[in-house]
This record gives sequence, structure tokens and C-alpha cells, in this order.
Amino acid sequence: MRNRVVITGLGVVAPNAVGVPLFLEAIQQGRSGITFHQELADLKFSCQVGGIPPVTDAHKHQYFSDLQLHQLNSSGVVYGVIAGMEAWQNAGLSMPTDEPDWESGIVFGTGILGIDKLRESIYKVDQGQVRRLGSTAVVQTMTSGVSAYLSGMLGLGNQITANSSACATGTEALWLAYDRIVNGHAKRMLAGSCNDHGPYIWGGFDAMRVLPYQYNNTPEKASRPLSATASGFVPASGAGALVLESLASAQERNATIYAEVLGGHVNSGGQRGGGSMTAPNAAAVKRCIQKALEQANVRPKEIDVIDGHLTATIKDSAEVSAWCEALNRRGDDFPMINSLKSMVGHCLSAAGSIECVGAVLELHHGFIYPSLNSEDPHPDSSALINPEKIPQQLIHKDIQVVAKANFGFGDVNACVILKKFQS
Repeated sequence: MRNRVVITGLGVVAPNAVGVPLFLEAIQQGRSGITFHQELADLKFSCQVGGIPPVTDAHKHQYFSDLQLHQLNSSGVVYGVIAGMEAWQNAGLSMPTDEPDWESGIVFGTGILGIDKLRESIYKVDQGQVRRLGSTAVVQTMTSGVSAYLSGMLGLGNQITANSSACATGTEALWLAYDRIVNGHAKRMLAGSCNDHGPYIWGGFDAMRVLPYQYNNTPEKASRPLSATASGFVPASGAGALVLESLASAQERNATIYAEVLGGHVNSGGQRGGGSMTAPNAAAVKRCIQKALEQANVRPKEIDVIDGHLTATIKDSAEVSAWCEALNRRGDDFPMINSLKSMVGHCLSAAGSIECVGAVLELHHGFIYPSLNSEDPHPDSSALINPEKIPQQLIHKDIQVVAKANFGFGDVNACVILKKFQS
């Protein structure tokens, strides 16, 4: 018997807000978190804007002990732990006892973790100071670092792991957690992902010339998904986290249920059929969406909102085309479609989880957040869908089903189907 899976806890560290209440307010108001960074200008980056969460010392001291903060120099660990702990507390779950919670686990992914700690360590090793690395250099830089921190803080005894699938990481983590619960291997899972910020992460993308350089004086205009004037994605960072739980467990403890996870799918285009290391195979994207609908037992016409990957590159129109093909819906029949990246930039491996939090909030509170800077929709997209399907302002609406997808370098895809909970 397959378990129904629901979402009972949320946590977020995003460029436009830290914490779910402020994040909800920010996305409803269409508040941008993209700012100019003098450090990038000093280092001669072409793109000198980015999204860095406004984390304060108070935030850190709320979730870390003084001992844990000593020599902590990994922004991804900070973001991931804050988001994960907020989600756990938001779910109303208890804190650890001496006995591990055998029924709860973690899937918390990342791309590159602890780049600043790694740089610091490399310098010390090269200078013959290996004994001064400290005791946490490894855990701050290993891919499973956030999962390890959180499992210790929460005392969880089920599967503790980390996934890494580039920009699809966060949505894939949610699907992996769902899969573990639906098949009865865990009662609840903390799913999420994070990404560091800074020049050592973002420099490679600047070198690839995929970042916008025209908006250094108007950073809030830089991220332009679905726009004819989009010129690249804005690099960003942060973390998102969601507590997934069997419906029986959630109802047993009378938990708040934000949404139900109906199903999903992950796949790869194998870097064939037009796919490459940096571009998706369109047939694989279509297949991923259709398989997700099939597993969720949802008909294409039931989709109310597409929370797209939509990075603000020339590939946005190709993504719209893939959705049209997968759903067999076009023009006025196409669902509403938006992109959180218009407010927070592209948070890389954290993108999927932060955007999943946004999608769940849309379902739970009944609204569609605006897709900023899309007032001039790309003509290739306008030829496929009614431009009015891209919300320019906040829309209050009781939506039932959201399709959330992300696609990553390496030609990997992840799609999940979320529904407003109905008992």
C-alpha cells in the first residue's frame, strides 16, 4: 500500500527574505532580492549583481551554538541549517532526545559546498599549516555537510543523505524524499538544498558569458525570465527546506498540512537529441513532465500553475514549448506560468527547493506571485501562449494543482506535482 505524502513544514533562506513569514510577504509584494556587489566590480566581473540572503548574526545565533560558529566559513552550511531547522520547527516536530528518531530522515542536496572554507584550507595547506585547518574543514566542505549537521541537531535515525544534480537538485531532493515515504521506508523526511554565494562560485558562469552585464546600475531589473530583453541569469544563493510526511502521521499529530505531493519524475536526456552538458534534451523534458503527471494521476488540464525553471536565458522559450508539448495546451488554454527567479535570481542548486517553498505557499494561501520584468514577453513564447498567462501582478486565486520543474547542467530534469490538500 502506497502512503499519501503531505508537506507539513517549510523553511527558507532566500535573497529577498530569511524565514517563511517574510518570504511569503516578499513574493506576494514582488520584492526583488537582487543587489549590486562592489566585490564583483573590484574583481572585474562583467555581471556585478547577485542574490545573497540577508542573514544576520542574530539568525546564526538562533540556530547554531557558539562552538558550531567557531571557524564556520561555509555560507551554504549556514543557509541550509537555518532553512532545515526552520522547517522542522515549523512542522511542530519535537527536538531530539537520547534515542534517534528512526522514522525520520534527510535528503539535503547541494552543488559545491563550502567554497570559501575550501579556499581557506588550500592556502593553509600550501603554506605548510595543515595542523591549523581546524576540526571542521571536512564537514564544511563535504557534499553531505548540511545533512550531517542537521541529523546531529535533530537526532534523526532514518536515511541521511545528499543529492547533487546541478539546478535540479532541490526538486529532485523533494521527489527522493516523497519516494521514500510513499513506499513506507520512512514516516517523514526533511528535504531541501542549498548553495554558497560569492565570486568563487559565480566566476565560472561569468566566464561562460551567461550572466547579464547590462543591469549593474539597476539590479532589480536584471533577472528577466520570459522577457524579450532577457540576457542571462542572475547568480544567487540560499536554501529551501520542506518537511514531507505520511498523511497518517500528519493527521495523527494534528499537523498543519500545506500541500500534498501527488507524484513526480526525474530523468536525463543523455546529452542526446539536442541536449548537451549545458542544454536540455527537449524530448527528455517533455517526457519528465508527462511521467510526473502519470505518476501523480493528474490530467494536463488540471494544472492551474506552472512554476517554471525559467532562468532568463534564450532557453526560456524552449521550456515554454516543452510545457506546451507535454500538456498539449497552448494559447488561452495554457496554465498560468511564473518564475521566482525574477525576484531572487538563479540560486543554482538551491533553486528547486526555494521555488518549491514558493509553490507550496501559493497553494496554501491561494495566490499566484508576479513574474517580474516580463512586461515584454519573448515573441517565441507569445507565439505559443497568451502573454496574459504570465502574471505581472499578484493574483489572489484558489489554485488546486501546481507543476514544479527544474532542469540542470548535465541534461538532468526533475518535476513534481503539488496539490492543495483536501482530506
